[in-house]
Amino acid sequence: MAKENFSVARVETRTRASVGKFERHIERKNESYENMNVDLSRTPMNISFKGCGELTYNEYLDQMIAAGTVSLKGLKPDAKVFDEMIMDVNTEYFEKNGGYDFACRFYEEAFRFAEKIYGKDNIISAVMHADELNVAMTEKYGRPIYHYHLHIMALPVVDKEVRWSKRCKNPELVGTVKEVIHQVSHSKKWRSEKALDEDGNPILNSKGKQVYHASYSVLQDRFFEHMQSAGYSGFSRGERGSTAENLTSLEHKIKQDQKRLSDLQEKIADVQVHYDDKKTASMTFMEIDNSGKKSLTGKYTVSAEDYQKLTSLAKRSYSAESEVRKLQDQNRYLSRQIWSLQSEVSRLKEALSELTEKCRPYLEALKAAPKAVKEFIDGILERFKKQEKSIMYEPIPAPKNQPQERGQRSKNRNYER
Repeated sequence: MAKENFSVARVETRTRASVGKFERHIERKNESYENMNVDLSRTPMNISFKGCGELTYNEYLDQMIAAGTVSLKGLKPDAKVFDEMIMDVNTEYFEKNGGYDFACRFYEEAFRFAEKIYGKDNIISAVMHADELNVAMTEKYGRPIYHYHLHIMALPVVDKEVRWSKRCKNPELVGTVKEVIHQVSHSKKWRSEKALDEDGNPILNSKGKQVYHASYSVLQDRFFEHMQSAGYSGFSRGERGSTAENLTSLEHKIKQDQKRLSDLQEKIADVQVHYDDKKTASMTFMEIDNSGKKSLTGKYTVSAEDYQKLTSLAKRSYSAESEVRKLQDQNRYLSRQIWSLQSEVSRLKEALSELTEKCRPYLEALKAAPKAVKEFIDGILERFKKQEKSIMYEPIPAPKNQPQERGQRSKNRNYER
């Protein structure tokens, strides 16, 4: 049976301090990536539906604030002011419908959907990635297959009414709308919606309380419905409550690879079990059913030969069951080890990426003028050695009252006895 394709739309929140890391990934500004399957030779094939030019995401936001387009009034410095929306469908869906060209048209329509959600002016960047290799599909087809998906970086903006307070000198204005500001607020943008029945009445739970639809679940519904109405079919709405929606790209790929490994192990185990049965079984199911004869008293009698065969099969079955449990335990242990090692690899890759970024100026200088850099570093080290030699270290004298303290401690010990 063919694998079913699913559409997914998920939102990750970013702060002003953390967004730079994701900006470098989306805009391909790094030399190495957390996603180890990025093929930089295909990066020029990535499609930018909207960008902020030479500005960074934070600089673009500052520009919008200065122009009065949006407001961060009342937000803490570490507030989540950016929304990263990621939209995709299974790789095989695009592969069977035209590949790259089809993906470009599909995500152009998905970008229009994002404009409806956030507003055209509140989207900072929209990039379709076409350079991330899908390892499983590559193995399946025997040629490079790439996973197409869309990254949207936007501001969650809501209209906030500012009303005249009681301090207003004109009593007629008190309580009326003074101005409407475009407030950045993720929590207000993604409030859960009330669940309504076919007649528009609120749906209540068993305790009589209002039932709500999770905001991201509603987003999934709207994305699916928008793409279907635009003429794109052949996929279903993403699973409700799928944990894949909340994982990073690498974590999601690790989970998928582990699932694929588990499926292969199960298939291999099935083949091994069938093979062993055929090699070692000495009785067919028919022979087992006909091995006993029912007596008048209702008891069954079997021949000595059949009895030996049955007991042998029972022992072999018990032994095989024990072996299966043992192998299952080993499989769980190895799976945990795989997860631990892959997590460590991910952490080390991220640390290496950060270290490379910090050392970039030194490496570029070393590449441009290796001799001058070496002389500069040697000069610093030489001065440090001279300074170290000039430092005089004086021994710390022993406390004068040390014998008294010993006597006092001895006295205390005697007292305690």
